[in-house]
Amino acid sequence: MTATFESTTSTTALGGPDLPQERRLVTAIPGPKSQEHLARKKQYVSEGVSNGLPIFVVAGGGGVLVDVDGNSLIDMGSGIAVTTVGNAAPEVAARVIDQVQRFTHTCFMVTPYDLYVDVCKELDELTPGDHAKKSALFNSGAEAVENAVKIARHYTGRNAIGVFDHAYHGRTNLTMAMTAKNMPYKHRFGPFANEVYRAPLSYPFRDPKGMTGEEAALRAIDMWDKQIGADNLSCVVLEPIPGEGGFIVPAEGFMHTLQEWTNEHGIVFVADEVQSGFCRTGEWFASNHAEFVPDLITTAKGIAGGMPLAAVTGRAEIMDSVHPGGLGGTYGGNPVACAAALGSMEAMRTHNFAARARAMESLMRARLTEIQAKHPVIGDIRGRGAMMAIELTAPGTIEPDAARTAAVNKHCHSQGVVTLTCGTWGNVFRFLPSLAMSDDLLNEAFDVVAEAFDATA
Repeated sequence: MTATFESTTSTTALGGPDLPQERRLVTAIPGPKSQEHLARKKQYVSEGVSNGLPIFVVAGGGGVLVDVDGNSLIDMGSGIAVTTVGNAAPEVAARVIDQVQRFTHTCFMVTPYDLYVDVCKELDELTPGDHAKKSALFNSGAEAVENAVKIARHYTGRNAIGVFDHAYHGRTNLTMAMTAKNMPYKHRFGPFANEVYRAPLSYPFRDPKGMTGEEAALRAIDMWDKQIGADNLSCVVLEPIPGEGGFIVPAEGFMHTLQEWTNEHGIVFVADEVQSGFCRTGEWFASNHAEFVPDLITTAKGIAGGMPLAAVTGRAEIMDSVHPGGLGGTYGGNPVACAAALGSMEAMRTHNFAARARAMESLMRARLTEIQAKHPVIGDIRGRGAMMAIELTAPGTIEPDAARTAAVNKHCHSQGVVTLTCGTWGNVFRFLPSLAMSDDLLNEAFDVVAEAFDATA
């Protein structure tokens, strides 16, 4: 549709799939009410908490967000891959409402409840591999990663951690050390935890021409062998598709070669699937694409349809190596969040969202290829499923173009499409639509993206 600006405003009380699935602009973005709310935010909220698009949301559902001014925006970010099944999805909302009326907290470590066990059972069955598995629940992706490292260290009796360039693992002290990018995640927050060793990732767009996944893996292995020694590594932690680093899809053979080496040396291989998990890539987990079976897998974001929940799932013998009381947390596996997770996974099965993600990839890749043909500033199109990205560079080079990226992003926002940037150099667009979004709405979002490239050329 053509966006129009009107003087009237509307109020939407409820979200979910019944929310009109349309882009509707009744004010400029951000509108006057959002600006008023932003001034209030500035008064009461730390400046350290920033906003990519300062609209204030009152409802969300399907593929749209509605703000306080009555604008309806197409949401291509899903709260950074969280509302995968759609905001206020009925399967999630119904279970949350039911549970919140029963009890909201006991602390599983004090008085347990079945919902926690039910989620762990689902994770044990859904995650890659047919070996015996067990899980533990936490609140955030960073918590999950940090606990995976704790478990790996305890199991192996070793301290060192292997990580990769372009990685993002969280904002706690240890996960900041594991994260590659300085701004905004690490700047002046140190000193960081030690015994973290970084190696090059397989990055097909930027690696030497013709480098295979196996060669890229051997490059990392050689660095760790020489600098640390394999027998000192507790774990290697890898995002199968790095998120904040730019949705980089490693070359075929990369993870398989790494796994052979970690298996040989008793190193725990951890897949950080916080952003890529739960049907986002067209499989339940991105590891499935590479026929990669991690020893431990961390999940969060899309697991619970918007409620805070995270998990570590892995080989039973590794998970059980930790002494009783060594894992947990006051809110870990909160019953309301667990209910939401069961609803989210129900929705993924009922609607076959893995297949939907694959169909969305075909549509997005086709639209992005059309835009690239007209705008060679798009140096690379990559991703899997509904986790797609484009990298902007000076045409014919790998020189990042962060300025054009920012300009396109600003134009999309002004026209009612929520877009997200990422990448080590800030020159990557990532597209993370809800799997409940219609093709019509998805196409309209890319109409705006195409217009943004034209307007900023």
